[in-house]
Amino acid sequence: MPRHPYQKPRFQKAVALRYRPDRDQAPKVSAKGSGKVAEKIIQLARDHGIPIHEDPALVEVLSQLDLHQEIPPTVYVVVAEILAFVYSLHQRWRDRQRGVPS
Repeated sequence: MPRHPYQKPRFQKAVALRYRPDRDQAPKVSAKGSGKVAEKIIQLARDHGIPIHEDPALVEVLSQLDLHQEIPPTVYVVVAEILAFVYSLHQRWRDRQRGVPS
């Protein structure tokens, strides 16, 4: 969608989550930022093969949290769906590495 000539450019935002089921009760914010910091978070994820999910409404909620803070129950379902997808991608990748047919 084209920007209006007088409209300020939107700053990109990014939030990274970490979830260790053996230690965490819920996923936690491990990094967050906007502008150049967001770009760095996204680039680091790409460099390390971490899947990126774009959801402006979710990033707005998560960007309000403090670092290392657990996500609120209101976004559990959305985050659980994303994590399930990421885990399935990881499992398929591991299977391919071991030569298991898909």
